Amino acid sequence: MNVRKILTFVEDVHTEGGRPVDPVARTAVVLAVIENPWAGQDFVPDLLPGIDEVAPQLGALLAPRVVEALGAPVEAYGKAAIVGLDGEVEHGSALIHTLKFGDHFRRAANATTLLPAVEKRAAAGGTFDIPLKHITDATVRSHHQSIEVRVPDGPRADEIVIGLAAAAQGRPQSRLADLSTEQ
Repeated sequence: MNVRKILTFVEDVHTEGGRPVDPVARTAVVLAVIENPWAGQDFVPDLLPGIDEVAPQLGALLAPRVVEALGAPVEAYGKAAIVGLDGEVEHGSALIHTLKFGDHFRRAANATTLLPAVEKRAAAGGTFDIPLKHITDATVRSHHQSIEVRVPDGPRADEIVIGLAAAAQGRPQSRLADLSTEQ
């Protein structure tokens, strides 16, 4: 795996809806800009060798970093991939939609639910919203949220940006009841 750079973003929301947020709502994102393991190849029918080589390394690299950046127990989490223009969306999906990647984050966050995800192809500087859900109960609507991130110079055409996001709480000032109240 060839990593060009790693970026860490931490957002602290102090006020929402004109009211103080107490405690401050923190969300963290860690992004790795990596060489696309399938770059320069024509259509690759079997992505498994690249998945086996790269996905576990990425999960082991990013999961502890995002938990450390958050600095609090993880309550919501998500993942993302942006593939450079010379790659396929499937290349990003191949790396993030495998237990070899996601289980590193599940263990680090003491999570049991599926990691929500977003993936797309874009030029350098493309933005994406990483969706987050509660780590153990997907019906907890207060934790359904997203955070927008971008890498100004990535992904280059032959790269993929892979990201993990974590929140220490639900949305600031959330007021929706759990989904179970509508059944």
